[in-house]
Amino acid sequence: MSPCAGQREANENELKQMFNSLQEKLESAFKNLKGQGRITELNIATTVKEIRRALVDADVNYKIAKEFTDKVKDKAIGEKVINAISPGQLMTKIVKDELAELMGGQEASFNAKGNPAVILIAGLQGSGKTTFSGKLANFLKTKKGLSPMLVAADIYRPAAMEQLRVLGEQIGVDVHIELENKDAVDIARNAVKEARSKNKNVVIIDTAGRLAVDEVMMAEVANVKNAVNPQEILFVVDSMTGQDAVNTAKAFNDRLNFTGVVLTKLDGDTRGGAAISIKYTVNKPIKFTSSGEKMDTLDVFYPDRMAQRILGMGDITSLVEKAQEQFDEVEAKKLEAKLRKNKFDFADFKMQLEQIKKMGNMKDMLSMIPGMGSKIKDLDINDDSFKGIEAMINSMTPEERADPDLIDGSRKKRIAKGAGKDILEVNNFMKQFEQMRGMMKNMNKMGAFGKMMPGMKR
Repeated sequence: MSPCAGQREANENELKQMFNSLQEKLESAFKNLKGQGRITELNIATTVKEIRRALVDADVNYKIAKEFTDKVKDKAIGEKVINAISPGQLMTKIVKDELAELMGGQEASFNAKGNPAVILIAGLQGSGKTTFSGKLANFLKTKKGLSPMLVAADIYRPAAMEQLRVLGEQIGVDVHIELENKDAVDIARNAVKEARSKNKNVVIIDTAGRLAVDEVMMAEVANVKNAVNPQEILFVVDSMTGQDAVNTAKAFNDRLNFTGVVLTKLDGDTRGGAAISIKYTVNKPIKFTSSGEKMDTLDVFYPDRMAQRILGMGDITSLVEKAQEQFDEVEAKKLEAKLRKNKFDFADFKMQLEQIKKMGNMKDMLSMIPGMGSKIKDLDINDDSFKGIEAMINSMTPEERADPDLIDGSRKKRIAKGAGKDILEVNNFMKQFEQMRGMMKNMNKMGAFGKMMPGMKR
């Protein structure tokens, strides 16, 4: 990985961080209703004004922000506030529902059926088209069980062809490349024929881009579209360009009539305006979001879940799905059996750590828990936090991992030396582990296990 790619990955805290500022401002706006028994036009005025200002600050077009807050106001005025909730809570729900609707309402469908299905990828140079093409191929292969082929149709940049070749090799997907052919339409046609002969059921065509919208680029991608009749045309846009991303989307849609949008580079510098505005502007759904260089960092876009996360309401559904993807059901059953017998050991603990790490960025996962977003926003949660623990476990013998009670003072000194830690750190870790085992023992008495294991049948 290049130093630049490594730095980009180090800076990314996924979707949640990009909305931190907006979330704080919206929370502040809702506080204006605290203590009110009913939402009225008088007490909502300041709240609506603050919401509109927060959206504009997040790079949402003023017209969109104004229409949005007018809808929120109309929906909220006169709503009866029941005893169980506060006006602020009711307003949060109204804003959440309207935000979800603004971003598309429901998860958009994705058509990958055909003989083969053709997916055309378009966008400006630097938007992340090539990386996304690799991620989409990996997603369709690993999550949907399809057999994709990647097509290098950027005839102007040999580096883009080489990047796609490397990505294809990395994920085990065939890549169609014609280095000497300078006709993108011809390359696309040839690729579809090859895919059909090799029984590939999806063709993903990575097209050329420019630094700005121009006629040559638009004509070429339109000609490719007409030649291969794609089932999906995905417009890839760099979220960091804010309102410019929305304007570029409109220009591409006017020419291509694309079927969906992909938001890339959703990092800490992104204010979120593109995610909120783009569906309204072009009336085309956001289908995927993408962050980082790793091939597994592609997410289906769920408007309702995104709205919840913007408002700090968490996203338990996505958290559970991530857990179910990583936790093996057979291993989960084995672990449950050990927990029932109070036999949880360091080897089990290490396995659980490895599976948790596969779920993604730790801070992003914690932010999916309702109420945690504002509590952890200023915390520096390093994904390397587990390394010290893993080093201590790795310094144990197999017998010590299987039977923690074997570890006495002399063994602790050896473990500390092997892990590059001092004896105090080993003692603290051992104490915390024993506390955790005690907690698990109590949970076992209450019959809690089995209900909690991801992927286990209830």
